[in-house]
Amino acid sequence: MSTAERYDEYRQGRWCGPSVRMHPAWIVLLILGFIVWWPVGLAILAFTFWSRNMGCHGGHRWQRKMARMEEKMGRMREHMQGFGGGFSGWGSPPSSGNHAFDEYRTETLRRLEEEQREFRDFLDRLRFAKDKSEFDQFMAERRNRPQPPVPPAPQPQS
Repeated sequence: MSTAERYDEYRQGRWCGPSVRMHPAWIVLLILGFIVWWPVGLAILAFTFWSRNMGCHGGHRWQRKMARMEEKMGRMREHMQGFGGGFSGWGSPPSSGNHAFDEYRTETLRRLEEEQREFRDFLDRLRFAKDKSEFDQFMAERRNRPQPPVPPAPQPQS
């Protein structure tokens, strides 16, 4: 195979076609269309894509991408099935090899999570109490403010 053939094959694989067929005049027209009025530029851009002037209209590229994604997903599934090498389960830290320390660490983490949950509940109660006091103050001020005089209704003229 000659160098020219290999280069053409490389370009076909990379750009999904033997060459990029977008003429420079289309690019200038596209830019001018956006400058003059953006819907015109958008219409030219849509026409360019739909007329397949961009050169990437082959299905081979899509198939290659899908095959690569399937391969990656398969590797991820294998990795997740084999998960736990050194871990005692999902979300738990790896074992240090010292059973007493692992027990202490697990208990300490559990206690800290419980304290965090209690503190979060305390903050929620505190926010609720503050909101309630502000609301009660607003309602008391609203009840105690003087009522503006009601203007008399206009009498219909006959």
